[in-house]
Amino acid sequence: MTDKIAALKKEKNAIILAHNYQPPEILEIADLCGDSLELSIKASETDAQVIVFCGVHFMAETASILSPEKKVLLPRLDAGCPMADMITPESLKAKKAELPGIPVVTYVNSTAAVKALSTVCCTSANVVKIISALESDEVLMTPDRNLAMYAESKTDKKVHLWDGCCPIHDILTVEDLEKTKKAHPDAISIAHPECRLDVSEAADVVTSTSGMIRYAAESDAKEFIIATEVGLLYPLRKACPDKIFYPAFDGMVCDDMKKTTLKDVEQVLENLSNEVRVPEEIAVLARQSVSKMIETS
Repeated sequence: MTDKIAALKKEKNAIILAHNYQPPEILEIADLCGDSLELSIKASETDAQVIVFCGVHFMAETASILSPEKKVLLPRLDAGCPMADMITPESLKAKKAELPGIPVVTYVNSTAAVKALSTVCCTSANVVKIISALESDEVLMTPDRNLAMYAESKTDKKVHLWDGCCPIHDILTVEDLEKTKKAHPDAISIAHPECRLDVSEAADVVTSTSGMIRYAAESDAKEFIIATEVGLLYPLRKACPDKIFYPAFDGMVCDDMKKTTLKDVEQVLENLSNEVRVPEEIAVLARQSVSKMIETS
């Protein structure tokens, strides 16, 4: 099947993107692996006419926003993001009315329609820089309250929270992390800023998934505790085969990220099916908020 996928990819002038949380067999066939936004940016710079995004729905939307001339395919249309579903355009409009004039910073883990109503987007890697660059003393950050609290702790801004979160990261408690740290006292603990604030504060390092891979590769340490979705352990172990990685908690599994199969990838390539395209009236506004982030970063 991997040979068939390789042949179809060449025939269709396609590129396969895989988020770091995807199953190992999907990561192995991908042309690019990484965080969602960096993948969309890199794909937009290639001459591929078809993007197969092995991830969840909002990621394919972002790729469509940044590459409107390309065909973006999502192998599993039912692969969603619970956090992205915790905010709607209607609810954001209502909140903006309550906080007139306050800029809206929206995490890229959100729908295109929500991005379109936002001042600027951010990633887990650049959130502090994005919020700090805004002239306003107050910002509304959506949809992740944990990332918002982390950003507020690193800036002098008042950050109004949206009551949303990634359930996979939010499930990890500081007690869980401390228990794992006690079991592996020589390990460096690295947390994703989608974790609860007390977890981030208890960790030795806080960074994005790609940041975790870079940190582990550059560190002299030999053991690491990883506080994010367990799928990241595979690319970490592949990038650093001489190092040991422990999950902070075995229960941090995103079922949506695990839905993609090789058969799904083969079928969408063969049929050019499951296209995700953002309506232009939404895409043009969402592109502005994403572009403003890229310029600020």
